[in-house]
Amino acid sequence: MEEKVPEENLRQVLMEQGLAVLATEKEGDPYTNLIAFAATEDFKKLFFVTPRFTRKYSNIQLSHNASILIDNRSNTISDFKDATAVNAMGAIREVDKEPSFVDQYLSKQPHLEKFLKSPSSAMMMMEVKKYIIATSFQNVVEMNLR
Repeated sequence: MEEKVPEENLRQVLMEQGLAVLATEKEGDPYTNLIAFAATEDFKKLFFVTPRFTRKYSNIQLSHNASILIDNRSNTISDFKDATAVNAMGAIREVDKEPSFVDQYLSKQPHLEKFLKSPSSAMMMMEVKKYIIATSFQNVVEMNLR
């Protein structure tokens, strides 16, 4: 099997996967959540939606730095050589539900339109500073975007 370049691995995982794990922290304690996300075409921004009364929202308000892990594992032995894990690192902030952001998100997550448009839901955006891409269980490449 031909080895993909990191950008191809990144593109494939970000475009094909719909769920990711968001990692935040509060007072030194880590906290993770499953989120439904969408990426911009240039992969510099990741969007997700959360109710404002959640722990993840309050953690982000305290510290904007976070990471998002996206992977394409299938929970089989072949994952040790075939799976790709992408760790996006950057700052997250709430953004207005601008039409371009809403369209970007709903193009990938159309089933979440009612959730997104709820007044109690916040649209969040990560400005990605770097991606760390792991393939074949131990091949790691870092891509700085800034």
